[in-house]
Amino acid sequence: MKIDLIVGARPNYMKAAPIYRELLKYPTEFQCRLVHTGQHYDEKMSDIFFRELELPKPHIYLGVGSGRHGEQTGRIMIEYEKAILDDQPDHVLVAGDVNSTVACSLVAVKLHIKVGHIEGGLRSRDWNMPEEINRIVTDNISDYLFTSSRDADENLQAEGIAKAKIFFVGNTMIDSLYYYMPKVDQRRIHQELGVIPGNYILITLHRPSNVDQDEIFKGLFSTLETIQQRMPIVFPMHPRTLKMLQEFGMGRYLELPNLKITEPLGYHDFMKLQKDARLVLTDSGGLQEESTVLGVPCLTLRENTERPVTIWEGTNELVGSDPEKILARTMAILDGNVKKGKIPEYWDGHTAERIVAVLRNN
Repeated sequence: MKIDLIVGARPNYMKAAPIYRELLKYPTEFQCRLVHTGQHYDEKMSDIFFRELELPKPHIYLGVGSGRHGEQTGRIMIEYEKAILDDQPDHVLVAGDVNSTVACSLVAVKLHIKVGHIEGGLRSRDWNMPEEINRIVTDNISDYLFTSSRDADENLQAEGIAKAKIFFVGNTMIDSLYYYMPKVDQRRIHQELGVIPGNYILITLHRPSNVDQDEIFKGLFSTLETIQQRMPIVFPMHPRTLKMLQEFGMGRYLELPNLKITEPLGYHDFMKLQKDARLVLTDSGGLQEESTVLGVPCLTLRENTERPVTIWEGTNELVGSDPEKILARTMAILDGNVKKGKIPEYWDGHTAERIVAVLRNN
């Protein structure tokens, strides 16, 4: 069975690496090609992850680069179709909700190739998020839907998707977390940044709803200015966030004494910072999941989440972009008012094994 495993953007790599590793265990059954669309393409957003996650050089590299949503999605479709017309796979596996996910799924389905969606069924019910549209389209054209939580199964069935297509398997991102933890523990990023384990806050911020709106963006940074007076903040800054910071004339925040801004970090360094943080502030989906498994309090700076299990069972809380709410809950956590959580079902490091078992049985 020939399988194309699609990666394109930073969140995909951690989800795909365990599956690639598991498929290699069955060389007489599977031939796996790693397809990199190039949606994220530079050293800090792509290359370092391939090295640290022990992924090989992609068998197919499309090199589409950045662009507007429609432009980028269209270019991925054009280039991927060209790449596989002469040597089509039997299955295409896509992960998550980025443009590479939906684009390669559409190409495959139109060529009558079966599609498996890793992390199917997640829903924020916010149609202003491009990722929500990508999720819904991909789920509706996929043959296999590999879900990471029970509510994802319920979402899919409520939308009329056949139960026979749905497989509750767990979370491959957590497979990566467990697998690479010995290497993560060896990192010395704390010393490099001059912070003490357990005595800093980690933040990531990149979603357009937060960084593209002047008033919201300034409100968030004003809140960070207050928080950093209480405890140091480490901020690996997404290129998009830095660009908007400069465009809005907010350069003074780069000089705050306890706001330690870095370039995007590799997987091992970032996970080390997340594991030892007192608190995580984020608008990312993956950090909500990882912080839950690590037992680190997480405040999600969004009005909704497609990962509600991290709230129902984990350490995550939704606080939106309201500066007063963010500040109040942050200070409460620093004072010891911490939400306790547990690790969700099947987030045990064996999800890739269950996915490959499904492919072998089908």
